[in-house]
Amino acid sequence: METEELTNVILKALEEIRPFLNSDGGDITLVSIEDGKHVKVRLEGACTSCSVNQMTLRAGVETTIKKFAPQIETVVNVI
Repeated sequence: METEELTNVILKALEEIRPFLNSDGGDITLVSIEDGKHVKVRLEGACTSCSVNQMTLRAGVETTIKKFAPQIETVVNVI
């Protein structure tokens, strides 16, 4: 998958999860995609101080991204 196509797929995945984050006062931004398999995102708003943000990252964000782009190996939150 080309870099631009992969970026669009990841952005589409983030749009799917965004309403759930927004409902709790949070948001998410794509920071980068490295080597076509490592995604860096930034949790924002209420998500930055939420005690379960790592669970949200794994169970919500990473799962959704991998549903759209199975080749992604890791999703990490950068501060």
